[in-house]
Amino acid sequence: QVQLVESGGGLVQAGGSLRLSCAASGRTFSSYSMGWFRQAPGKEREFVAAIRWGGSSTSYTDSVKGRFTISRDDAKNTVYLQMNSLKPEDTALYSCAARGPFKTIVGVTSPSWYDFWGQGTQVTVSS
Repeated sequence: QVQLVESGGGLVQAGGSLRLSCAASGRTFSSYSMGWFRQAPGKEREFVAAIRWGGSSTSYTDSVKGRFTISRDDAKNTVYLQMNSLKPEDTALYSCAARGPFKTIVGVTSPSWYDFWGQGTQVTVSS
């Protein structure tokens, strides 16, 4: 069992930056691949980024490539999402999720492939 708690969301102007954090409980965090998803009002949850267990591989949805960076610190049981050059269309509830243990992230963008979820943190980007 993995429990996830997100933080770092808030209100920011377009062009600004935020760093989201997702703190995980449990001693097996390092064996889990981690993902960030977002859901805007009236829209389906969509994949944003993922990082493989061990941190050797990452993936991003096209709309955030070059602006967002996912990273992890296994010593702190935490995964991060650095978001730069934010746009109003990035406004959403951002949630982290865990998939594992020792499962790939290659081609995995559906929320249904993830096993544990946090409650989310709201990101609002004003124009």
